[in-house]
Amino acid sequence: MVALYKIIVYVPVADADKLRKVIGDAGGGKIGAYSHCSFSIRGTGRFTPTDKAKPAIGEIGKPQEVEEERIELVCETHCLDEVIAAIRKAHPYEEPAIETWKVEMR
Repeated sequence: MVALYKIIVYVPVADADKLRKVIGDAGGGKIGAYSHCSFSIRGTGRFTPTDKAKPAIGEIGKPQEVEEERIELVCETHCLDEVIAAIRKAHPYEEPAIETWKVEMR
């Protein structure tokens, strides 16, 4: 068994393909002899930028809705930090929502 992390990240639909490539190029989404593996589903992201925000989308104090993709993938422990750093660098949002969960592949 290999210890892995599941990474879940939400991104505007227009930026999803670019982010998936960046993640795969950094080592995320590797399963056996396959690379760049992920699962995506679309939904609506909601947020209101505060006066301290520098929003890529929307205006300070105004609620915003954005069509986003939820991208899920696995990542080997040794490249987790590199993949998270790549997500933060390539993501259009100032504060991207990134979840990590330790999982076991069987």
